Amino acid sequence: MRLRYTIPLVLPLLLLTACGESYTPVDVYMAATPECVSWQDGSRFELPRGISVSTTPPVTLPDGGAEFTFVYLVPRGQRALFQSRDYNVTAPKGAVLAKAQLVSFYQRTTTSRPEIVEEIPKVPDMLIAGATGDETIWRVRLRVKEKLPARFDITPPAFEIALTKYPMRTFTYRYFEDRKAFGLCK
Repeated sequence: MRLRYTIPLVLPLLLLTACGESYTPVDVYMAATPECVSWQDGSRFELPRGISVSTTPPVTLPDGGAEFTFVYLVPRGQRALFQSRDYNVTAPKGAVLAKAQLVSFYQRTTTSRPEIVEEIPKVPDMLIAGATGDETIWRVRLRVKEKLPARFDITPPAFEIALTKYPMRTFTYRYFEDRKAFGLCK
């Protein structure tokens, strides 16, 4: 008889803890040292509900600018609302130096062929997962034509996920003389 009364009390508590999310962002500012001398092949920032953003070193342009690629993964059934549309290049933890221009923004599910993409002419309001794959890949390519300084940051727009605003990682870059290229640094 006791079990019959215990289950109705315990079940709601289990459901509440299963629905609650605990999230603590890790390394919101990528640079671990002021010198930022260690080359990084890539960086991935995890957000709640399985959403993530990652990037690799940019393509250095001959005029001193660069092209950047950010890849967002959004699991089926999830969505993330952009808090702005700007990808600003800033001095380290400082003022805006340039606005990165959108080259392309496209989506595809992880199960569709890479050639089948839907290109979007601007940064969308929201990233929504497609229903045909486990995850949807949202890929943005950006270009900065202006000559970039030896060290700078880019912070993608922050997200609102499930009515909660979350910060985004500030990705740190510097010019590596030995590689003659800009790269992610830590």
